[in-house]
Amino acid sequence: MAKPTDPYHAHVYFDAANLSVAQRLHRDLHGLLENGSLPGLVLVGKMHDRGVGPHPKPQFEVQFLASALPGIVPLFKRSGLTSLVHPVTDDDLADHTTLAEWIGEPLPLDQSVLDPPGHNKGLARFGKVDF
Repeated sequence: MAKPTDPYHAHVYFDAANLSVAQRLHRDLHGLLENGSLPGLVLVGKMHDRGVGPHPKPQFEVQFLASALPGIVPLFKRSGLTSLVHPVTDDDLADHTTLAEWIGEPLPLDQSVLDPPGHNKGLARFGKVDF
């Protein structure tokens, strides 16, 4: 069971066909972050126009605390975009696979670039920087 302060990431995927939907969600999330109306939302990353790290297509990252899950997951679902929601632990592979929840159609991730257990760089950068 997650504690309210446990760190989470979401990766929101898009392509040319749904770019405007992704831009709207990105803008809405930035607004929620700036006005503080979604407590626990920590960072809305930049929109990448290509795959980054294990992610096979354009995406943006959202960082938040477990306490924000009830408010943020419905936003991802309503968007209709594919999203990967996962905790940030010391096991990057498990975070992106067995501990992850897909919203929409799952995508194949490049697992070869994920950090080995005990060396999750995502945890170190949580709330600080984007990819």
